[in-house]
Amino acid sequence: MPANGNPDENPKERVDRELSELLQGLRVMVTGVQVLFAFLFAMPFQTGFAKVDTSGHWLFFIALTSSAAASVCFITPAVQHRLLFRTGLKEKMLHRANELGVAGAISLAIAMTTAVALVAEVVLGNWLAILFGAAVALATSWLWILQPIVDLHRLHDQEDR
Repeated sequence: MPANGNPDENPKERVDRELSELLQGLRVMVTGVQVLFAFLFAMPFQTGFAKVDTSGHWLFFIALTSSAAASVCFITPAVQHRLLFRTGLKEKMLHRANELGVAGAISLAIAMTTAVALVAEVVLGNWLAILFGAAVALATSWLWILQPIVDLHRLHDQEDR
């Protein structure tokens, strides 16, 4: 039986299902990154933004460009799916979309980390900005990247026995 699939599923059905599941997951992520991106776009036009110091401007710029990169990564698979529709390249799109999803998640983690650090710097000061930014960085690093890698290693170790 295929992993996470139907035993009667042929390769084309598997690719169709996997691409559909991946695009559905990316839809969830793109909504979150677009809300953050919109918030960041509006920030410089707020009256209080002039009070943000140089490190805050750098945090803002990193958050803005990271959220832009995440948006590009999360939206690309849907655009390519439309452009490559019925070309027989669905499996290639699936692998590329998976890679873009990982790159987008890393970009989103950077954007969230720097956005939290920016807000914490303005509201609480530099040291707490570092603390709260680090907390977000550690949480996303563990939950989004490291924990799944640990699970994969454990799975491979079990299969090797």
